[in-house]
Amino acid sequence: MFTTYPDLQHPLLFGHDSTAAIVAIEPAGRFVRIFVRHGLDVTFHDQPFTPFILGESPSLLHGCKIPVSIRQLRGEHNFRYIFNFESWSDCCAAHDFLERNIGKKTVGKRPYQWISDLANQYMLATGVTLFKGMEFSQLRVLALDIETSCAEGYEFSNPEREADRIISIALKGSDGEEIVIPGDSTSEAEMLHSLNDFILKYDPDVITGHNIFRFDLDYIARRAVRYNISLQWGRNGHEARISPNSCWTLAEKNIEYPRMDLYGRHIIDTYFLSLLYDHGTRGLESHGLKAVARHFGVAEQNRTYLEGDRIGETFCHDPRTLYRYNLDDARETVSLFNLLAYPWFLQTQMFPYSFQNNPLRGNATRINSLFMREYLHQGHSIPNLDISATTFEGGYTENSAAGVYSPVLHCDVASLYPSLMLTYRIGSRHDCLGIFLPMLASLRDFRLQAKQAARNADTPDQRYYFDSLQQIFKIVINSFFGYLGTTIHNFSDPESAAEITRLGRVTIRQMLDSLQGERCKVLEVDTDGIYFTPPPECDSLELEQRLVAKVSETLPQGIELEHDGRYRAMFAYKSKNYALLQHDDTIIIKGSSLKSRGVEKYLREFMRETISLLLHGEGERVDALYGNYMSRLRSRELPVALVARVETLNESPESYAEKVRHGKRNRAALFEIALRSDKRYRAGDQVSYYVCGSGKDVTVYEQCRPVYQFDPAHPDINVPYYLEKLRRLKGRFEPFLPQEPLLF
Repeated sequence: MFTTYPDLQHPLLFGHDSTAAIVAIEPAGRFVRIFVRHGLDVTFHDQPFTPFILGESPSLLHGCKIPVSIRQLRGEHNFRYIFNFESWSDCCAAHDFLERNIGKKTVGKRPYQWISDLANQYMLATGVTLFKGMEFSQLRVLALDIETSCAEGYEFSNPEREADRIISIALKGSDGEEIVIPGDSTSEAEMLHSLNDFILKYDPDVITGHNIFRFDLDYIARRAVRYNISLQWGRNGHEARISPNSCWTLAEKNIEYPRMDLYGRHIIDTYFLSLLYDHGTRGLESHGLKAVARHFGVAEQNRTYLEGDRIGETFCHDPRTLYRYNLDDARETVSLFNLLAYPWFLQTQMFPYSFQNNPLRGNATRINSLFMREYLHQGHSIPNLDISATTFEGGYTENSAAGVYSPVLHCDVASLYPSLMLTYRIGSRHDCLGIFLPMLASLRDFRLQAKQAARNADTPDQRYYFDSLQQIFKIVINSFFGYLGTTIHNFSDPESAAEITRLGRVTIRQMLDSLQGERCKVLEVDTDGIYFTPPPECDSLELEQRLVAKVSETLPQGIELEHDGRYRAMFAYKSKNYALLQHDDTIIIKGSSLKSRGVEKYLREFMRETISLLLHGEGERVDALYGNYMSRLRSRELPVALVARVETLNESPESYAEKVRHGKRNRAALFEIALRSDKRYRAGDQVSYYVCGSGKDVTVYEQCRPVYQFDPAHPDINVPYYLEKLRRLKGRFEPFLPQEPLLF
């Protein structure tokens, strides 16, 4: 697509090499192998490449017997030498030498930097990126989903148990081809051979699945070992490479998974993509395939549903229904891939990472790669990490009021921190080539071009493309400040970040003074926006826009305030926790205190209904709502799913047990359940449990049971415990409810 719009081929952003339709880059001895798509066919050719390590001094390799070519880079930054090696294996061996002789003896930053991904190295050194000039629809994608049996007496399938075989494999291609490999008429070994044959015949660029790393691929690989079957799924006959103890960090979550890599192909897990989506929106009730498909509206009305505990029974008595269910899972996965992977496809045209690795890298890491690529292109030295920096004061936040207000306006400065950087010319002090601000300005200009192109698009596909593009540019633009504030990247500069936040606080304070001067009541202040009630005479959209424009005129040139929303009412609870009632009667809830998925669902529903009553001016009905929930709890009318708590393991159960054994942490219900289960739990897995027993003050980790063990015929939910939690939650809203008049 970039060939149609050449103004988007900026070398700082997309690399200096314009080679089109590269779909994968892999090692090949002293070369790299480049796979290129030509319509339905993929060809490859080998390019010579000398992989590298950056270093502060040639003496680092003193005593190393590996052949090396050393080149000095210009400039005075720490990494002013580049060590080139004849092959990837030599480069890895040199890194091992440095680790043994220097790395383990070094506290803090090291005098060398090694990039452990050859494809990333090659793209940094050459300016190549994947998928240039390609449409998303040109990718050849194959969705894979399996179903498994479970031995009697167990709750979960285990690939190590002989009886827990694969009973169905569904495959769905992006071109519409689909197949189910059945287990009722085929042995498990024959199924795996058929799977191998289909993958090689279909020759996908991408294999996708939902939770494919942590279940499907891991299960297939373990069962294949049982039959001594090689999974030669890579191009050129390469066998799958498995890294059993990989870990992906998303914000505060550590997600352990057995990673699989396929030579010349990419594996995209739509479960990971749903986590990334939800990290920004917090809009998903669950990350399971069915829930995510329903959320995005891609679940077919007539799709087949089966409960997990009915899989084995259905296979025995009605295998055709199981196969329809399995294939529907694969179909939904393709739909989710088309929706969630598209922005990452576009980013892979920009950033020097493989399609598989791009979503697993943080925004700041991807931005750092742009600077590394340009500095290497210009043969310039690169700074070492600045790990000595201290924390600094953040953005302006204020909760100026609490309660329910109406009407409410929202104004904000579009991309406040990037605007301040460009207005006051603040970039990284380590960027001696001066590319930080030009890169940021180009991104802003390209975003404006993409937004305009989306408005002028002739077709829905064009509109979707340009809207996705401008959203990507927006994310990258807003990440530039976060990049500056870190201490783990080459061109980070916390001192400059501190100055930007100071200017941000000054700017927000100016906005507050101007709004208050216009007789507005400020309700909520965040980093770059303000919610407020306008003066009574400001009762139309035109007058609201005039008001915002007047306040904008008081700000420095280059900082523009925008009218960003109008609402019927706002419930301001505390800083960063509020709810908005829109004019179409929908409600937006923000903040973990009002929206946390960590609390039981019945409490979330009670809280949402309470907030709705408050926003509609019906706070006097909350007591009746409370009474209804109490009654349903006492009569045990609430399903166990509503009182269950769903939590995520932030470390492995084994690590938890070790810490408990040494008194380094307290016991927790979700870990105790994971340790008792026959399922193999990893960090990042979710556990759903409820509290049983009696009494509101029970020790939860002693009185907890997994939801799948709940027996509706003999309900053992701890009613007093859940009543007490409801009482405490209602108490949080008491200050906002109508008060009974005092009688004297």
